[in-house]
Amino acid sequence: MRYYLAIDIGASSGRHILGSLSGGNITIEEVYRFPNEMRRVNASLQWDTALLFQHILTGMKKCKEAGKIPCSVGIDTWGVDFVLTDHQGSPIAPAVAYRDNRTEGMDREVERHISFEELYGITGIQKQPFNTIYQLMALKKRNPALLEKAERLFMIPDYFNFCLTHIESHEYTNATTTALIDAVERDWSRSLIDRLGFPQRLFPPLSVPGTVLGTLTPHIREEIGYDCTVVLPATHDTGSAYLAVPAQGDDAIYLSSGTWSLIGIESQSPIMSAAARKANFTNEGGYAFRYRFLKNSIGLWIVQSIKRELGGSYSFASLQKEAEARGTFPSLIDVQAPELLAPDSMIDAVKNQCTARGYAVPRTTGELMQCVYRSLARCYADAAREIAHITGKTYRSLHIVGGGSKDSYLNRLTAQASGIPVYAGPDECTVIGNLIAQMLAAHDVSDVYSARKAVAESFPITKYV
Repeated sequence: MRYYLAIDIGASSGRHILGSLSGGNITIEEVYRFPNEMRRVNASLQWDTALLFQHILTGMKKCKEAGKIPCSVGIDTWGVDFVLTDHQGSPIAPAVAYRDNRTEGMDREVERHISFEELYGITGIQKQPFNTIYQLMALKKRNPALLEKAERLFMIPDYFNFCLTHIESHEYTNATTTALIDAVERDWSRSLIDRLGFPQRLFPPLSVPGTVLGTLTPHIREEIGYDCTVVLPATHDTGSAYLAVPAQGDDAIYLSSGTWSLIGIESQSPIMSAAARKANFTNEGGYAFRYRFLKNSIGLWIVQSIKRELGGSYSFASLQKEAEARGTFPSLIDVQAPELLAPDSMIDAVKNQCTARGYAVPRTTGELMQCVYRSLARCYADAAREIAHITGKTYRSLHIVGGGSKDSYLNRLTAQASGIPVYAGPDECTVIGNLIAQMLAAHDVSDVYSARKAVAESFPITKYV
C-alpha cells in the first residue's frame, strides 16, 4: 500500500492525515492532531512557527510508529501571513498573525500609490484589511529597517517546506493571497511591487501545485526515522479544498465552510469586472491555474468564538440544537462586518450589531445562535445570487465542503435561503485536495476529473433541499 501524508494547518488546529488509493477509492486516516493559536506577544498577535514545525515533525514520526511511512508529504495552511528570513532562511522576526491590528489604515496608504480600482484590475484580489500587501505596507511605514534587512519572504507553508528540505519554493496559490500577483500573467507584478516600494528580492520565482520539491534534509531524516518526497499541493488551504469538491460540470457553486466561509466558483480565467470589484469578489489561484472566483466572509469563526466565550458549556452540536429549539428569531447581522474579525467579546459584538441595526437583541443562547446561523445562511444565499448576476449563468447546486458541511441545520437553512439544492461533504476536503495533488504528481490519479469522481465515490455526500 502506498501512503501519502497531508499536513493541514489551520488557524485553530492542525492535523496529519494519511491517504491511500485502492480500487479507485480514497481512504484517509488521522495520525496526529495538534492545537494552534495566535498569541499576543509584545502587543502583537503572532504565530509560534517553531512550535508548529515541531508538531509537523511529531506527526511525521507518528506515521513510522504506525508502520505507514508515506512516499510523499504536502503541507497546506491559511493564506496572507509570512515569515521574513535572512539569506540562510533563518527568521529575523516573528510571524505576525493576520488578525493583528497593524494593518489598520494601510489600505489608504497603499491607495496613495495605486487606487483600489487599478489594483483590482491587476490582481483581481478582493480588499481584505489583512492581505499581505497591507501587512507589508505596515512594515514599510512602521519598521522599514526590518523590511530592508530581510532577504526572503516565505509564505507560511513555504517556510515549513524550506525547513524540511532546505529547498526554496514560493507556491502560486498561496502567493495570490498577497494581492501582488498579476492575475493574467500568473506571476509577481514587478511594476506593482516597485510602485509600492517593496524590495524585489523578497519575491523569487513561483512554483505550481504538483511540483516535486525534493527529499528531506539529512537532519530531518535522522530525527523522524525515514525519508520521503515533499510535494507542493495547493498550499493555500482553500485551494486544496476546491480541488476536492466532488462536482462535475460548471454549474456548481462551491462553499468551503470552516473558520472562514469562502463561496464561489471555478473559472478558467479571472473575472475582474467592475461588478465583481464592487461586490468584493476575489480571483485566487487554484490547481492547474483554475481561478477561485469567490467571496470571503468571517464564517464559523463567529460560532467558534461564541463557543469559546461560553467556557465549555456547549459543544458545537449543542449550540446547533439550541438554535433549532428556538425556531425563527428575526434578527440578522452582517457576518462580513470588520468588527467581528477579532472582538474582545463575540457575543457582545453580535448584540451590538443587532442594536445598531434596530433589531431585537438576542437574550438566550438559542436566540444568539439562531441569529448567527440565519445570518450565515443569508450571506451564502446572497453571494450565490451575486455570482449568478456577475457571470450571467444559472447554477443548479451548491456544494459545501469542510468542517461546516457537518452542520446539518446550517445546511438546511442555506438550501432554503438560496433556493438551490445543497450537497454537503466531504468534511475533510482540504486534506483530500492536498492528497489528490500528491497522487496526481505520482500519476496514481490521471486527471482532476478522475480525482473528483473518486472523491464522490469514496465519501458520503448529503443532499439538502
